[in-house]
Amino acid sequence: MRFLLAIIAFFMFATASAAQNYILEVGDVVNVEVLEDASLNRNALVLPDGNITFPFAGSVKAAGRSVTDVQNSLQSALAPNFATKPTVFVSISQLASPPQTNSINTIKIYVLGEVNQPGEKIIDKGLNFLQALAITGGFTNFAATKRVQLRRVDPATGQEVVYKFNLKAAGNGAQMSGNARLRDGDVILVPERRLFE
Repeated sequence: MRFLLAIIAFFMFATASAAQNYILEVGDVVNVEVLEDASLNRNALVLPDGNITFPFAGSVKAAGRSVTDVQNSLQSALAPNFATKPTVFVSISQLASPPQTNSINTIKIYVLGEVNQPGEKIIDKGLNFLQALAITGGFTNFAATKRVQLRRVDPATGQEVVYKFNLKAAGNGAQMSGNARLRDGDVILVPERRLFE
């Protein structure tokens, strides 16, 4: 019996070690937990630029690095905000979708923030901004619908361009320009609502 328990413990340790040494790639989702402040706990998507964003830490390079490396970087970046060095745990929440064989008619976009189903999405070409938001399961109760962003890298300059949408104005009879066609690599960000917003 002890021998069996020892074998099970060995395999569990080996699996956990392999997960911590996994090299992250664009589209992976990691779960970040901060023991000293549970309000910071969240999933973070590895964006097309290879970074994740996290409160009080900003952008942290993730693609091409191990889970342990990202965990250490987040711990160092968060340290100035705590009296003692925080305890940070990073684990893999979701792996990037494998490449689609029928990618001629599809594109890959990323949806972040206050939507019910954030993450990497493979959608049909020709879908517009509002249609893409619809496939995320809608907004959470904390969504700042007046400040939704579409982030797109300009292929000519390589610079990121940010388009802002006020989806709240549509309810007041205002014209809503949510029919922008999406492109491969676009990022939709739905920020968290401010206190009196």
